[in-house]
Amino acid sequence: MDTPQVQNLIRGKWAAFSGQGKEIRNPSNGAIIAEVAAEPPKFPEMFDFAKQVGGPSLRSMTIRERSRMLKDLATELNKNKERLYSLNHLTGATRKDGWYDIDGGIGTVFSFASKGVREMPDGDLHLDGGAERLSKNQTFAGQHIAVPRRGVAVHVNAFNFPVWGMLEKLAPALLAGMPAIVKSASSTSYLAAECVRLLEESGILPAGAIQFIAGSAAGIADCLGPQDVLSFTGSCETASFFRSHRAVAAGGPRFIAEQDSLNASILGFHSEPGTPEFDLFIQEAAREITTKAGQKCTASRRLIVPAEFTDNVIEALSDRLSEVVVGDPGLDEVEMGPLVSLEQKREVLDKLRILEREAPKVCGSNENRRMRGADSEFGAFVAPTLLLCPEPGEARSIHEIEAFGPVSCILPCRDADQAAALANKGGGSLVASVFTNEPEEARRIAVAVAAWHGRLYFNNRDSMNEATGHGSPLAPMIHGGPGRAGGGEELGGVRGVMQYMQRTAVQASPNLMAAITGQWVKGATRNSTGAHPFRRYFNDLQIGEALTTGSRIVSEKDIQLFSEFTGDKFYAHTDDAAAKRNPLFPGKVAHGYLLLSFAAGLFVDPAEGPVLANTGLSDLAFRKPVSPGESIRAKLTVARKKRRTDDYGEVRWQVTIENQAGEIVAEYELHTFVANRPLPGRAENSSP
Repeated sequence: MDTPQVQNLIRGKWAAFSGQGKEIRNPSNGAIIAEVAAEPPKFPEMFDFAKQVGGPSLRSMTIRERSRMLKDLATELNKNKERLYSLNHLTGATRKDGWYDIDGGIGTVFSFASKGVREMPDGDLHLDGGAERLSKNQTFAGQHIAVPRRGVAVHVNAFNFPVWGMLEKLAPALLAGMPAIVKSASSTSYLAAECVRLLEESGILPAGAIQFIAGSAAGIADCLGPQDVLSFTGSCETASFFRSHRAVAAGGPRFIAEQDSLNASILGFHSEPGTPEFDLFIQEAAREITTKAGQKCTASRRLIVPAEFTDNVIEALSDRLSEVVVGDPGLDEVEMGPLVSLEQKREVLDKLRILEREAPKVCGSNENRRMRGADSEFGAFVAPTLLLCPEPGEARSIHEIEAFGPVSCILPCRDADQAAALANKGGGSLVASVFTNEPEEARRIAVAVAAWHGRLYFNNRDSMNEATGHGSPLAPMIHGGPGRAGGGEELGGVRGVMQYMQRTAVQASPNLMAAITGQWVKGATRNSTGAHPFRRYFNDLQIGEALTTGSRIVSEKDIQLFSEFTGDKFYAHTDDAAAKRNPLFPGKVAHGYLLLSFAAGLFVDPAEGPVLANTGLSDLAFRKPVSPGESIRAKLTVARKKRRTDDYGEVRWQVTIENQAGEIVAEYELHTFVANRPLPGRAENSSP
């Protein structure tokens, strides 16, 4: 019987290969699962297809449309995820392990879809920060914009998370508008390939948006150019190869690396046995050792504990690890499966022998452990293993060598300062966790270790029921770390999308800037249609559309009534003599919030119409006090628009409040929801 092939997706077609392939074996029993191509495809053709077909197709869509595409893709994957779970156990992962990979990956796509809708503009470019005033009279402004890079996103993924590891790179790339060539690790490529098939079968992706390689990728780096992005997850050695490749070293593509990481977990010095924090530490340490058989880039490799609690930690953690059921991950009762391959097992055991020279084993042996439904001889099994390093400050290998399997080492220490120093000896990590209920201890450790870690995770009795775990990267937070961890950053919400976009500084007159960015800029032309803007629907409102109200005098009686009604009797509003002693006021002045209320009374159109709700305001600043007898007026300008649903969108209005001399006394951005069209049951209004 022919061995099944894991095919490549090239130029929109799944391609079988001929000749000798590379075998993939079931890590539980050594049986052959499939094979991948031993020869690489023609990468120049794949790059051309991505640039000539995939890139233009994605860039023809708005950011909002790409966000919707991601949501639809995630929905499709979610409906068909059992196809992925049916292959999950072949990777050595239990159903629970697969949840982190499969459901975690799908959730990440949903998260980026939401970020695109909520935090990015509707159009074809993203604005990074606000407009900068570059001239005294507001005739020259600056703004940072971000547009899709015009190359290819090349994703080289690790074996341990074939679904999540692919989707967490793919989602921000597609949202940014870049096509991707995905290189899956061969040993688990059949699961990644099935995920890509689901994406392709959905019919949601435009042609050329994704291509896929399961087998050899030799020569792929030769095709990289200055508009491409290379995002890599894997070993330090392979990262060094890419980093030093002539195409990368010459300053061509953007390079993102997430590589080896000797992450640490710290038990607080007040988290003695019997406290919730001690129990949490043991619970999460055991989870990090056994989830995915310890094959996680975020797994906690070094357990830093107060010296006086060392024996307690060894006993509690050894007891928990000894109860872990190891075997065929397809069985319901199995809690930990094998490593991904016999090759990976040999590598872990080789490194374990080096580590044991400095840190003897205190728990972990295959000899007396029965493998449920698996072959201990041909399976890639390594028992959950715990080491103890009695002199961690003098040790070297424990801070330099990562056994990428179910292995962690206990490092006793004397105080929080030494704990932080030991965590930092890893040379740069993806994550460090701290289990403490002492705020000052948490702050002290955070300040001491933050420079060496991409993420800091604190857990205690207050957060224990909702905290996501030491080893769980989340889409809104950056995933990466300095130094040994590679120096890259993935995820992080819109920050992750920006990895695939080019940030450019634009300088122009306010009118030109507004035309480029699709947002009103101070100094740009304000236009009136003759109709009150609150009578116009979302689709009809134009950027720069404006209203200037009539004036209202602010009387002393107004100020007094507002003080009595609200209870805000601050002396600057009630005591003229005291107010004059304040260097900021000429005497008794109006409340700032009274001015906002009067401004709303000046510009709000009270009748039922397109405006559905006022949802808030931002960037409020009170610029100049208003004394009794002075007058104010408001200027309202459509500054930004963003579609929310098919029925309504969000309009943000720039509001300035001026006094009788034309001086700005307050300004802010008003947020409203505005209907796209007449709602059912409502009469038509006067909108043109």
